[in-house]
Amino acid sequence: MAKQSKLKILTNGFIKENPVLVLLLGTCPTLATSTSLINGIGMGLSTTAVLIASNIVISLLRKVIPDKVRIPCYIVVIAGFVTVVQFLLQGYAPELYKSLGLFIPLIVVNCIILGRAEAFANKNTVIDSALDGIGMGLGFTLTLSVMGAIRELLGMGTLAGFQVLGSWFTPIGFFLLAPGGFFVFGMMIVLVNIITKGKALKGKSFGCAACPMYNSCSGETPRMIEPAQNTLEQKGAEA
Repeated sequence: MAKQSKLKILTNGFIKENPVLVLLLGTCPTLATSTSLINGIGMGLSTTAVLIASNIVISLLRKVIPDKVRIPCYIVVIAGFVTVVQFLLQGYAPELYKSLGLFIPLIVVNCIILGRAEAFANKNTVIDSALDGIGMGLGFTLTLSVMGAIRELLGMGTLAGFQVLGSWFTPIGFFLLAPGGFFVFGMMIVLVNIITKGKALKGKSFGCAACPMYNSCSGETPRMIEPAQNTLEQKGAEA
Protein backbone atom coordinates (compact mmCIF):
# COMPACT_ATOMS: atom_id res chain seq x y z
CA MET A 1 0.00 0.00 0.00
CA ALA A 2 1.41 3.40 -1.01
CA LYS A 3 2.28 5.65 1.91
CA GLN A 4 -0.17 8.53 2.31
CA SER A 5 0.32 11.77 4.21
CA LYS A 6 -1.51 12.14 7.52
CA LEU A 7 -3.59 15.01 6.10
CA LYS A 8 -4.65 12.97 3.07
CA ILE A 9 -5.68 10.04 5.25
CA LEU A 10 -7.74 12.41 7.40
CA THR A 11 -9.48 14.21 4.52
CA ASN A 12 -10.11 11.27 2.15
CA GLY A 13 -13.48 10.53 3.72
CA PHE A 14 -14.90 14.02 3.23
CA ILE A 15 -15.31 14.01 -0.56
CA LYS A 16 -12.81 11.86 -2.49
CA GLU A 17 -13.75 8.60 -0.75
CA ASN A 18 -16.89 9.66 1.07
CA PRO A 19 -18.33 6.34 2.27
CA VAL A 20 -21.93 7.33 1.49
CA LEU A 21 -21.88 9.68 -1.50
CA VAL A 22 -18.97 8.12 -3.42
CA LEU A 23 -18.74 4.47 -2.34
CA LEU A 24 -22.48 4.16 -1.57
CA LEU A 25 -21.87 2.23 1.64
CA GLY A 26 -24.14 2.46 4.68
CA THR A 27 -27.13 3.45 2.55
CA CYS A 28 -29.70 1.79 4.83
CA PRO A 29 -28.90 3.75 8.05
CA THR A 30 -28.31 6.87 5.96
CA LEU A 31 -31.83 6.87 4.54
CA ALA A 32 -33.52 5.63 7.73
CA THR A 33 -31.94 7.98 10.28
CA SER A 34 -31.54 11.20 8.27
CA THR A 35 -35.11 12.43 8.87
CA SER A 36 -33.85 15.28 11.07
CA LEU A 37 -30.64 17.16 11.82
CA ILE A 38 -30.38 15.82 15.39
CA ASN A 39 -30.89 12.23 14.24
CA GLY A 40 -28.25 12.66 11.53
CA ILE A 41 -25.69 14.11 13.93
CA GLY A 42 -26.47 11.50 16.59
CA MET A 43 -26.17 8.53 14.25
CA GLY A 44 -23.08 9.98 12.57
CA LEU A 45 -21.18 10.66 15.79
CA SER A 46 -22.16 7.28 17.27
CA THR A 47 -20.79 5.54 14.18
CA THR A 48 -17.68 7.75 14.22
CA ALA A 49 -16.90 6.85 17.84
CA VAL A 50 -17.18 3.13 17.08
CA LEU A 51 -15.16 3.51 13.87
CA ILE A 52 -12.26 5.30 15.57
CA ALA A 53 -12.13 2.92 18.54
CA SER A 54 -12.42 -0.26 16.46
CA ASN A 55 -9.81 0.97 13.96
CA ILE A 56 -7.35 1.58 16.80
CA VAL A 57 -7.90 -1.81 18.46
CA ILE A 58 -7.83 -3.77 15.19
CA SER A 59 -4.63 -1.99 14.15
CA LEU A 60 -3.06 -2.90 17.50
CA LEU A 61 -4.07 -6.55 17.07
CA ARG A 62 -3.45 -6.84 13.32
CA LYS A 63 -0.37 -9.06 13.76
CA VAL A 64 -2.07 -11.25 16.36
CA ILE A 65 -5.45 -11.97 14.73
CA PRO A 66 -5.30 -15.12 12.53
CA ASP A 67 -6.22 -14.35 8.94
CA LYS A 68 -8.88 -17.08 8.73
CA VAL A 69 -10.91 -15.69 11.64
CA ARG A 70 -10.25 -11.99 11.16
CA ILE A 71 -13.85 -11.08 10.22
CA PRO A 72 -15.44 -12.67 13.33
CA CYS A 73 -12.74 -10.92 15.38
CA TYR A 74 -13.62 -7.58 13.77
CA ILE A 75 -17.28 -8.10 14.63
CA VAL A 76 -16.50 -8.95 18.27
CA VAL A 77 -14.35 -5.81 18.65
CA ILE A 78 -16.94 -3.59 16.95
CA ALA A 79 -19.80 -5.11 18.97
CA GLY A 80 -18.01 -4.26 22.21
CA PHE A 81 -17.75 -0.58 21.31
CA VAL A 82 -21.31 -0.46 19.96
CA THR A 83 -22.55 -1.79 23.31
CA VAL A 84 -20.71 1.02 25.12
CA VAL A 85 -22.18 3.66 22.77
CA GLN A 86 -25.64 2.12 23.15
CA PHE A 87 -25.47 2.30 26.97
CA LEU A 88 -24.22 5.91 26.86
CA LEU A 89 -27.03 7.01 24.56
CA GLN A 90 -29.61 5.13 26.61
CA GLY A 91 -28.37 6.81 29.80
CA TYR A 92 -27.60 10.35 28.64
CA ALA A 93 -29.69 10.87 25.47
CA PRO A 94 -32.77 8.65 25.87
CA GLU A 95 -34.86 10.57 23.33
CA LEU A 96 -32.17 10.22 20.67
CA TYR A 97 -31.75 6.55 21.61
CA LYS A 98 -35.48 5.93 21.11
CA SER A 99 -35.47 7.85 17.84
CA LEU A 100 -32.56 5.91 16.33
CA GLY A 101 -33.91 2.62 17.69
CA LEU A 102 -32.62 -0.56 16.07
CA PHE A 103 -30.03 1.28 13.98
CA ILE A 104 -27.72 1.74 16.98
CA PRO A 105 -27.07 -2.00 17.53
CA LEU A 106 -26.96 -2.46 13.75
CA ILE A 107 -23.76 -0.37 13.71
CA VAL A 108 -22.09 -3.71 14.50
CA VAL A 109 -22.57 -4.86 10.91
CA ASN A 110 -22.24 -1.46 9.26
CA CYS A 111 -20.22 -2.12 6.10
CA ILE A 112 -18.37 1.19 6.48
CA ILE A 113 -16.82 0.08 9.77
CA LEU A 114 -16.15 -3.49 8.65
CA GLY A 115 -14.74 -2.18 5.38
CA ARG A 116 -12.30 0.23 7.04
CA ALA A 117 -11.19 -2.52 9.43
CA GLU A 118 -10.37 -4.81 6.49
CA ALA A 119 -9.01 -2.22 4.05
CA PHE A 120 -7.10 0.10 6.37
CA ALA A 121 -6.79 -0.75 10.07
CA ASN A 122 -5.62 -4.29 9.31
CA LYS A 123 -2.72 -2.93 7.24
CA ASN A 124 -1.67 0.35 8.87
CA THR A 125 -0.31 1.86 12.08
CA VAL A 126 -2.47 2.90 15.02
CA ILE A 127 -2.13 6.64 14.33
CA ASP A 128 -2.99 6.29 10.65
CA SER A 129 -5.93 4.02 11.50
CA ALA A 130 -7.24 6.54 14.03
CA LEU A 131 -6.97 9.34 11.45
CA ASP A 132 -8.77 7.18 8.89
CA GLY A 133 -11.55 6.52 11.41
CA ILE A 134 -11.89 10.23 12.16
CA GLY A 135 -11.98 11.20 8.47
CA MET A 136 -14.40 8.51 7.35
CA GLY A 137 -16.58 9.02 10.41
CA LEU A 138 -16.79 12.78 9.96
CA GLY A 139 -17.54 12.31 6.25
CA PHE A 140 -20.40 9.99 7.21
CA THR A 141 -21.61 12.42 9.91
CA LEU A 142 -21.47 15.39 7.54
CA THR A 143 -23.52 13.55 4.93
CA LEU A 144 -26.18 12.46 7.44
CA SER A 145 -26.32 15.95 8.98
CA VAL A 146 -26.82 17.72 5.65
CA MET A 147 -29.42 15.19 4.52
CA GLY A 148 -31.20 15.42 7.87
CA ALA A 149 -31.21 19.22 7.79
CA ILE A 150 -32.67 19.33 4.26
CA ARG A 151 -35.35 16.72 4.97
CA GLU A 152 -36.35 18.28 8.30
CA LEU A 153 -36.46 21.80 6.87
CA LEU A 154 -38.59 20.85 3.88
CA GLY A 155 -40.63 18.20 5.69
CA MET A 156 -41.46 20.10 8.89
CA GLY A 157 -40.16 23.65 8.46
CA THR A 158 -37.88 23.19 11.48
CA LEU A 159 -34.15 22.78 12.07
CA ALA A 160 -32.90 20.89 15.13
CA GLY A 161 -36.45 21.14 16.49
CA PHE A 162 -36.67 24.94 16.20
CA GLN A 163 -39.21 26.56 13.87
CA VAL A 164 -37.29 28.20 11.03
CA LEU A 165 -39.83 28.70 8.27
CA GLY A 166 -42.86 30.84 9.10
CA SER A 167 -46.57 30.13 8.88
CA TRP A 168 -46.44 30.85 5.16
CA PHE A 169 -44.59 27.58 4.59
CA THR A 170 -46.53 24.37 4.01
CA PRO A 171 -44.48 21.33 5.16
CA ILE A 172 -43.82 18.80 2.41
CA GLY A 173 -44.30 15.44 4.10
CA PHE A 174 -42.79 13.68 1.09
CA PHE A 175 -39.29 14.51 2.34
CA LEU A 176 -39.84 12.66 5.62
CA LEU A 177 -40.73 9.46 3.77
CA ALA A 178 -38.41 6.95 2.09
CA PRO A 179 -38.95 8.37 -1.44
CA GLY A 180 -37.99 11.84 -0.19
CA GLY A 181 -34.87 10.40 1.39
CA PHE A 182 -33.88 8.75 -1.88
CA PHE A 183 -34.51 12.02 -3.73
CA VAL A 184 -32.27 14.08 -1.41
CA PHE A 185 -29.66 11.29 -1.44
CA GLY A 186 -29.60 11.27 -5.24
CA MET A 187 -29.34 15.06 -5.45
CA MET A 188 -26.36 15.05 -3.07
CA ILE A 189 -24.60 12.42 -5.19
CA VAL A 190 -25.22 14.61 -8.25
CA LEU A 191 -23.81 17.63 -6.37
CA VAL A 192 -20.63 15.74 -5.43
CA ASN A 193 -20.25 14.64 -9.05
CA ILE A 194 -20.59 18.26 -10.22
CA ILE A 195 -18.17 19.63 -7.62
CA THR A 196 -15.49 17.06 -8.47
CA LYS A 197 -16.28 17.17 -12.21
CA GLY A 198 -16.92 13.44 -12.15
CA LYS A 199 -13.49 12.59 -10.72
CA ALA A 200 -14.84 11.34 -7.37
CA LEU A 201 -16.95 8.63 -9.03
CA LYS A 202 -14.61 7.81 -11.91
CA GLY A 203 -13.11 4.32 -11.70
CA LYS A 204 -14.91 3.54 -8.43
CA SER A 205 -16.84 0.43 -7.48
CA PHE A 206 -20.16 1.03 -5.76
CA GLY A 207 -22.26 -0.52 -3.01
CA CYS A 208 -21.21 -4.03 -1.97
CA ALA A 209 -18.53 -4.07 -4.68
CA ALA A 210 -16.90 -1.03 -3.01
CA CYS A 211 -16.58 -2.86 0.31
CA PRO A 212 -13.09 -4.32 0.92
CA MET A 213 -14.74 -7.52 2.20
CA TYR A 214 -16.59 -8.06 -1.09
CA ASN A 215 -14.32 -10.95 -2.06
CA SER A 216 -14.86 -12.69 1.27
CA CYS A 217 -18.65 -12.44 0.92
CA SER A 218 -19.10 -13.23 -2.77
CA GLY A 219 -15.92 -14.88 -3.98
CA GLU A 220 -15.92 -12.51 -6.95
CA THR A 221 -13.66 -9.67 -7.99
CA PRO A 222 -15.28 -6.20 -7.79
CA ARG A 223 -15.97 -4.54 -11.12
CA MET A 224 -15.09 -0.89 -11.45
CA ILE A 225 -17.16 1.61 -13.39
CA GLU A 226 -15.22 2.58 -16.49
CA PRO A 227 -15.58 5.96 -18.20
CA ALA A 228 -18.19 5.86 -20.95
CA GLN A 229 -15.71 7.08 -23.59
CA ASN A 230 -13.29 4.21 -22.92
CA THR A 231 -16.13 1.70 -23.12
CA LEU A 232 -17.24 3.06 -26.50
CA GLU A 233 -13.67 2.95 -27.82
CA GLN A 234 -13.28 -0.68 -26.74
CA LYS A 235 -16.53 -1.67 -28.43
CA GLY A 236 -15.42 0.12 -31.60
CA ALA A 237 -12.10 -1.70 -31.59
CA GLU A 238 -13.82 -5.06 -31.11
CA ALA A 239 -16.15 -4.33 -34.04
